[in-house]
Amino acid sequence: MLNVSSFARRGALLQGLLLLCLPRLAQAQFQKTPWPATQATPTLDLVDLQGQRWNAERLKGRAVVLNFWATWCPPCKEELPSLQTLHELGGGDPVVIGVNVRETASHVQRYLHATGLSLPVVLDPRADLAKRYGVTAFPTTLLIAPDGQIRWRVVGEVDWAGAEAGRWIGSLSS
Repeated sequence: MLNVSSFARRGALLQGLLLLCLPRLAQAQFQKTPWPATQATPTLDLVDLQGQRWNAERLKGRAVVLNFWATWCPPCKEELPSLQTLHELGGGDPVVIGVNVRETASHVQRYLHATGLSLPVVLDPRADLAKRYGVTAFPTTLLIAPDGQIRWRVVGEVDWAGAEAGRWIGSLSS
C-alpha cells in the first residue's frame, strides 16, 4: 500500500526527471548529412502552382532550399513558417521551393491560403520527384549550392530562419 509520502517522493522524482529531459525535448529533431559524393544531383526542372518554371538555367548561381513536405505531417507544418520567413527575408537568395508530396492541387492551395504561405510550391502527386531525390521521410530539405550540386540533406524539422540554418545556407556559396 502506498502512503502520501510515497506519492510525494514519486512526484518529486518525476518532476526532477522532467526537468532533466525537457532541454533534450526542446532541441531540434533533425539529421543533417552530406549528399553522397558518388550520387549525381538529379536535373531540376519544376513548375510551381503559380506556373513559374524552376530549372537549372534559372537557378544558376543561386543557392536553393528544396523542401519536401505534406499537410498531414506535423513537423512539416511547424517548419513551413520558418521557410516562409526565409523566402521573404532572403529576397530570392536563397531560392526557397516547397515540394508537396502526394496531395491534390486543390487541397494544397486551400492549405497555403489558410496559412498565408506564399513561397513557391511544386506538386509531386505520385512522389516521383521525392523518389528521384531519395526522400523517404518528411520533412526533408535539400540544400543546393549555386553550382547546382546538392551539398546537404536535412531530415526533420529545422528553424530555417535561425542562425544555424543561416550558417548552412551561407556555406553553400563558399
